[in-house]
Amino acid sequence: MNLNDIVLYAIIGVNALVSYKGLNDRAFFKKYEFHVGSIRAGEQYRMFTSAFLHADLMHFIFNMLTLYFFAPVVIAFLGPLTFLLVYFTSLIAGSLLTLYFHKDDYWYRAIGASGAVTGVLYSSILLDPNGTIYLYYFIELPAYVFGIGYMLYSIYGMKAKNDNIGHVAHFGGAIGGFAITLSREPHMLQDNTLMVILLVIPIAILFYLAKTNKI
Repeated sequence: MNLNDIVLYAIIGVNALVSYKGLNDRAFFKKYEFHVGSIRAGEQYRMFTSAFLHADLMHFIFNMLTLYFFAPVVIAFLGPLTFLLVYFTSLIAGSLLTLYFHKDDYWYRAIGASGAVTGVLYSSILLDPNGTIYLYYFIELPAYVFGIGYMLYSIYGMKAKNDNIGHVAHFGGAIGGFAITLSREPHMLQDNTLMVILLVIPIAILFYLAKTNKI
């Protein structure tokens, strides 16, 4: 097993251990989830720890499978250290954007690695715009279609408000992954201009809906 594999499996392993503990220990889950009231009262660590908790097994599997499919591209192009920078910058960016959107919703709670994973997803699509993913192992989709669809579904989740998954974090994570990748590979702005524009569209839609109070 090489360093690239070790880094990826270590992140998946930490997510697995923390999620398992959270799903079997309600007090632990409550202590480390993203909760605006607690964060504003001084428990800022929740902005980090909540990204390792998951709502249920399917939530965990979906996030980790997405990470498993797209992380190798980022690692191959940027190396394991920059991959970690993408992952953790996206994690923090996701939490910061969530706090910005919900700063006055003291009851708001969220969990999940989705922000970090979405940052890796966006980075991967920028680096390899011709990449594909096999949905349910047999439906082949262009990676950018999956990525944009994932973001549009997040907008639906924000509007529906029927779970405690951190949908806003997806957008913060996307912005984080987008920014780190372009800062390291600025030629993408010229080489993959169309893909850059396509990936910006869901983010622009979110901010438009927020500005017009439609979300």
